[in-house]
Amino acid sequence: MTHESPQQAPGANRVETFGCRLNAYESEVIRGHLDAAGKSGTIVVNTCAVTSEAERQARQSIRRLARENPGAEIVVTGCAAQIDPARYAAIDGVTRVVGNEEKMQAGTWSDTAPPAIHVTDIMEVRETAAHLVSEFDGRARAFVQVQQGCDHRCTFCIIPYGRGNSRSVPIGAIVEQVRALAAGGYREIVLTGVDVTSFGGDLPGRPSLGQMMRRLLALVPELERLRLSSVDPVEIDEDLFRLIADEPRLMPHLHLSLQAGDDMVLKRMKRRHLRDDVFRLVERVRALRPGTAFGADVIAGFPTESDAMFENTAALLTDLGIQHLHVFPYSPRPGTPAARMPQVPGDIRKARAARLRDIGAANLESWTAGLVGRDDRVLIEVDGAGRGESFAPIVLEAGPAVAAGTVVPVTLLGVEGGRLIGRPWIRAAA
Repeated sequence: MTHESPQQAPGANRVETFGCRLNAYESEVIRGHLDAAGKSGTIVVNTCAVTSEAERQARQSIRRLARENPGAEIVVTGCAAQIDPARYAAIDGVTRVVGNEEKMQAGTWSDTAPPAIHVTDIMEVRETAAHLVSEFDGRARAFVQVQQGCDHRCTFCIIPYGRGNSRSVPIGAIVEQVRALAAGGYREIVLTGVDVTSFGGDLPGRPSLGQMMRRLLALVPELERLRLSSVDPVEIDEDLFRLIADEPRLMPHLHLSLQAGDDMVLKRMKRRHLRDDVFRLVERVRALRPGTAFGADVIAGFPTESDAMFENTAALLTDLGIQHLHVFPYSPRPGTPAARMPQVPGDIRKARAARLRDIGAANLESWTAGLVGRDDRVLIEVDGAGRGESFAPIVLEAGPAVAAGTVVPVTLLGVEGGRLIGRPWIRAAA
């Protein structure tokens, strides 16, 4: 996924972001550091390393930016730069390469004589500092980093080597950030990290994710909507289950780090859940809060995946009706155990990914059709369109323009072009 900066004035700094929501959050921190340092015309490319395609797109973008902006300061950072800094430093036009830890430090951007490569060993980092971000460029919702890094070593994943080990932001700092964003007019906050459900394991008292969220919602009563970026299917704690059941400000939408629906594939991935764990989780959540929607990240064509194993994944997604699917054909990452396993041919990977996307599209179509006639509250993002509480895509029927960031109560009238049509209630949202 690429998050591009909106059209900018000549001489303005530019941050181009690839990958996850955490990267999007960190790009806003970088943007603030650039402005505070008095920079002008600096171009930053915040890369992703989750797939080889993500890296290819980032390199393509870097070369394009260098061609279009001769002589500009071009800084490359993010996971791909952290893992292989020399490769990115060698690209024509790149001024310097900055690591994932260094990119978050104000001094990196104010340094008058910076090194060409400023990347240290991410595995040596033991803490994650809070970074107060008061504005998210071009976005109706705001992201708050609560955790960084990952202690797990899934066989397909290179990200721990780009992000380091798991470390949590102290609860007080999270509350301060959310309070500031709510005061700035943000109606919805998304808590994000690399492995969010591992939050708290390194903090005094080892608070769980659910305990942190309970305190956050109690201490910031003005926050209207809270959402999680992604969760591990077997790491949801009892406090979070209670919030799902009892807290209307926690949005009824969970995105699962699923990856596969076959037990053998999951074991070879070195995941911590099995197929039945996913069924139990979804059934429990839907019993606690009917109408909760689910998303999932899924890898198609993992090494050794047979036709029968793939069909198990396809059946799980169909049976559970997972509505918001992110599907990736398996991409071998050098240095990971999965890259040394027997590979599934590329054309089969692509075909399987296409089949899973078709299942996701059918699930989404069926689900949105079933919402017609119900009421929802849509957070407007752009051009009268946005997301409902369960992340359903909704566009307002023709009427007066509504500002981005507004929460509008609607009745859902029908589906058009894959989006629900919402009629605003007569009274406007506060």
